[in-house]
Amino acid sequence: MQVFAVDGLPEIRAGDDIARLIADQVDLEAGDVVCVASTIVSKAEGRTADYDDFPAGERAQQIAERVSERAGEQKDPRFAQAVIEASDELLTDDPIMLAVTPFGHVTVNAGIDRSNIPDADMLLLPEDPSASARRLHEALGVPVIVTDTSGRPFRHGQRGVAIGWAGLPAARDWRGEHDREGKELEATVQAVVDELAAAANLVTGEGDGGLPVAVIRDWDFGDHAGSDELFRSDDEDLIRDPLREYYARD
Repeated sequence: MQVFAVDGLPEIRAGDDIARLIADQVDLEAGDVVCVASTIVSKAEGRTADYDDFPAGERAQQIAERVSERAGEQKDPRFAQAVIEASDELLTDDPIMLAVTPFGHVTVNAGIDRSNIPDADMLLLPEDPSASARRLHEALGVPVIVTDTSGRPFRHGQRGVAIGWAGLPAARDWRGEHDREGKELEATVQAVVDELAAAANLVTGEGDGGLPVAVIRDWDFGDHAGSDELFRSDDEDLIRDPLREYYARD
């Protein structure tokens, strides 16, 4: 497959038509998958915010005090308040705020960004990234993945992940297929939207590159069953309850 970044996109502002801007810069082909950074989706949807929008409550002040002491520098409790309000739940609040977003993604600081945001302090994730992806998919006529960068348990470094998608299943479901020895696969479900998001991140990059969109071309889902199960539900997750119990005891 080919993966390439889309050049020439302007700084995105609230109300901008991202689909039109993308279509103006690249001739999409049938079978293409467009990966769009959540940052520009959020900017177009007006998800910028300032610290003063989030007066800090007692819990936010306590979190900021603990983190400030640990880090050796003052942390703004209004940021902690923003994370609390952008989350359905905080699984941990020390040493990191590990948040469950309303759409099911689990990530540090509820995915709130503080980089590359002209005229605002913070950028919140889209309220419903899959709905955002559906609108772009309908306008562009090809599958769309809304991506973000996220840390990885047990590993250093971040990688691109999918937080919303439309026009393709989230995963290839290999269950019921067979290996070379004829053994039936019972558990393998390949999270292709995450893998495509990570591939896109290799060419869009981080920092000041200004390349928030990538196109994946000549990739084929193949003759597999599809699955949209990407975010584990609470009752399937083996990690959340132990975290809750640990922090409740602490």
